Amino acid sequence: MSTVHFSELEEGKATKVMVDGAPVCVARIGDEVFAIGDTCSHSDASLSEGDISGFKIECWLHGAEFDLRTGAALTPPATTAVPTFSVQRDGDTVTISSGKEA
Repeated sequence: MSTVHFSELEEGKATKVMVDGAPVCVARIGDEVFAIGDTCSHSDASLSEGDISGFKIECWLHGAEFDLRTGAALTPPATTAVPTFSVQRDGDTVTISSGKEA
């Protein structure tokens, strides 16, 4: 589990945190926060270094796009989804934990 402050998350910019030893890409879109595995399923690249457009993040290395809401791979060369993480917000505190979002 990891916690971050909502007020410190920059709109439309990803942040990398560690959750139970795994790198996680956290992104704020409006009043929502999403968390997906930080490692691109196509190549060993950090998704948190990519660009966000809408609810998509683009891997900086080869351009694969992933849905921040579901982890689904949207464009080649990636064909496999990345894991999603549970996000709970309580005021300014955002808690990210292992496991699929309900």
